Amino acid sequence: MPAAWDKTTGSGVTVAVIDTGYVAHSDVAPNIVAGYDFISSSTAARDGNGRDNNPADQGDWSAAGECGTGSKASDSSWHGTHVAGTIGAATNNAKGVAGIAYNAKIQPVRVLGKCGGATSDIVDAITWASGGTVAGVPANATPAKVINMSLGGSGACTTSYQNAINAAVGRGTTVVVAAGNSNADAAGFTPASCNNVINVAASNRTGDRSFYSNYGAIIDVAAPGGETRRATDTPGTVTTPENGILSTLNGGTTTPGAEIYKPYQGTSMAAPHVAGLAALLVAAKPSLTPAQIEAAIKANARPLAGTCTGGCGAGLADATATVNAVTSTQPTPAFENTTDVAIGDNTTVESAITVTGVTGNAPATLKVGVNIAHTYIGDLKVDLVAPDGTVYTVHNRAGGSTDNINQTYTVNASSEVANGTWKLRVNDNAGGDTGKIDSWSIGF
Repeated sequence: MPAAWDKTTGSGVTVAVIDTGYVAHSDVAPNIVAGYDFISSSTAARDGNGRDNNPADQGDWSAAGECGTGSKASDSSWHGTHVAGTIGAATNNAKGVAGIAYNAKIQPVRVLGKCGGATSDIVDAITWASGGTVAGVPANATPAKVINMSLGGSGACTTSYQNAINAAVGRGTTVVVAAGNSNADAAGFTPASCNNVINVAASNRTGDRSFYSNYGAIIDVAAPGGETRRATDTPGTVTTPENGILSTLNGGTTTPGAEIYKPYQGTSMAAPHVAGLAALLVAAKPSLTPAQIEAAIKANARPLAGTCTGGCGAGLADATATVNAVTSTQPTPAFENTTDVAIGDNTTVESAITVTGVTGNAPATLKVGVNIAHTYIGDLKVDLVAPDGTVYTVHNRAGGSTDNINQTYTVNASSEVANGTWKLRVNDNAGGDTGKIDSWSIGF
């Protein structure tokens, strides 16, 4: 982390922690911004009402049998505060821990209370956190560029979940989720099975997949999730605290008590490492899209030092390598076709460029250089055609009798995969003047 922090610490970026809310902790407090409580059930929320503008964690303890037949009694977890500390605990303050993005802002969004949470509440939280509109809820004054969801349940991604995630990503918010703790294929869990997310598995101190972590082809990357006990130890016990993820917490077994630090284990602890990294990337290069952030994290991950049965995606997230990659001043990859293509009267012609070796999507500022020799450019319509067939018009019968097009256009192609065959399509829509595509280029 120190080498990554030399370049970015998350300043100017808000990360929404969609979780149990937040209980006051002096190591996180400097970075907290206003959030919201989306728990509809006053019983689950324990605050005497439904949704409100106070995301304070009231505690999620429960008695035996209270959360379903056979459910065990449990103390309050203060889960959201632990997650928040991993992302954005303050540093250089002579206490506790340092967050991955310690100058980012944390927005607590409460969806989990006694006995868990409702999908409808989580879906609305995703929408609101990313700057969308939720009926009856005031607009989010500080929309998050990154969302962390260290939560989930069994079953495939629902339509409402997926639609909310897609809309959030469309607004420019990167969504990071925990893979789950069932030692099973993550494809059977939500939101881990949703598209358009960064799905994070957990690794342990020795570089193996943590014994509890979900796995599979749907995993994008792994990050430290710790192991506070061995796989053979009794569930719920803490036998190896030194191997857990230390973060901010509260000492209250039911309602809030004194602030403390405590090690936890779980993919819930792995995901905020990656959410913090995403915040570092956004701060370093605000033009990055969610797809580009995901691609950069995966492209710069390193192999796990140990083993991962079942699949852990691209490997272990590497903050320094990823930050260096997105902040490097390497030459922009450019591709050119200099083969002449004749443009006859009332014809449509194309010239192709095949792009390879570019990571992720095209940029929002794709440079398209066009050199067309023609004696009446008002006859011409010029389109850039992406590999998936999407058409971007760069010149549309403007310029009248002017000769030749020799210009570089800027195209927002951030929704397009960079690699593939791009085409320049030229349509001559009148008689009397002809010409040629002399050359054209695209720069990433």
